[in-house]
Amino acid sequence: MTLFGLEESVIVGLARGVHPGGDESERDAPADVFARAAWTGIAEPGDGVAGLLVGSLGASVALNAVLETWTPERLAVTVRESGVAGEELESELEQGLQRWRPRLSSAEVIHSLQQAARVSARLLLPSDPLWPASLDDLGLHAPIALWWRGDPAAFHALPHAVALVGARAATGYGEHVAMEAAAGLVDRGFAIVSGAAYGIDGMAHRAALASEGITLAFLAGGVDRHYPTGHDALISRIAEVGAVVSELPCGAAPTKWRFLQRNRLIAAAGAATVVVEAGWRSGSLNTAGHAAALGRPLGAVPGPVTSPASAGCHRLIREFDAVCVTTAAEMAELAGEGVWALDRIEAEGAAGGTDSRTSEEIRVLDALSRRSPRPVPDIARRAGMSTAAVLGALGALDLDGVVSERETGWVSIGRGT
Repeated sequence: MTLFGLEESVIVGLARGVHPGGDESERDAPADVFARAAWTGIAEPGDGVAGLLVGSLGASVALNAVLETWTPERLAVTVRESGVAGEELESELEQGLQRWRPRLSSAEVIHSLQQAARVSARLLLPSDPLWPASLDDLGLHAPIALWWRGDPAAFHALPHAVALVGARAATGYGEHVAMEAAAGLVDRGFAIVSGAAYGIDGMAHRAALASEGITLAFLAGGVDRHYPTGHDALISRIAEVGAVVSELPCGAAPTKWRFLQRNRLIAAAGAATVVVEAGWRSGSLNTAGHAAALGRPLGAVPGPVTSPASAGCHRLIREFDAVCVTTAAEMAELAGEGVWALDRIEAEGAAGGTDSRTSEEIRVLDALSRRSPRPVPDIARRAGMSTAAVLGALGALDLDGVVSERETGWVSIGRGT
């Protein structure tokens, strides 16, 4: 099978560079590897329509269908033949095609694959033995594939992992609790999952490494782009003894939308999620929401009642029935407990926590520059959205005074973002 008009030998060479363990007896294996790698750059993380299409047709067939400009009606008929039903299927596929087609670029796919091979990044497929089965709980919003660097053994530890998350602007109290929690959990045989951010995330990773434990970091950009840059040494160390994971191809930049989507992977990967320290509007509440939506046990560490840095944790305990945990032993017990009913936070947190912006507005803001005006088609390509959706989001943002239309396009003007 050819993709992007490339010769089969080119596809095989690029695929084996990032997935050397493929089964050569399966003729379409290199094409599937190449196609899934391409999809990680074509569709934004968590795109359920892309997940539906790839799950129904297979990655390479789905990619060829988009490349060959199949109509939404033809795609819908083919998807329904695979046993999938849906009244709005044609409309959803039409919007998906508008998001994906501006990103179809063989040069970008080839470059990302070559860059991955240069930095020894590998592509993990859902059919691989190392694939984290817990991510399948995300359904259609599960990753199409995962890029990773590190020790394969780290993935075996995920069934016994606890996600420790919290504020970037952590206090000394929060960092101390995170350090004690991570070290104590490692001593009890747990791996630590987090997002490699400043504050609580970074401390949790460092404590796990210092205790000679296993830790995995889920990034919001490519695994070759260590973000934040101040954690370059930390992320490099995690990649040596644990694993650094992303659903975005090498070279992809982290954005606010991608951080929010990355949080669902952190919540899904662990047996439990613990919010160590969080303000009222902390992004870690988004992770808590995803954990609740997935039925994962959720804990929160209380802090001083006078500290705004712990207001989010207190809110989780008071309003959303998060379990109050204060020690590593209690966190370990939480990871072994059953499902906690957190209906209220499920609806709010899975949709993006306390952020008042819609997901489309966040993606458009991520795609805008404060200096260089960008036309709508360029914004759509960068955001992975249809032009109609971009225009709708721009209209709302314009009314809110955070974007401005110039002669050659739109710019972000910062206020309220």
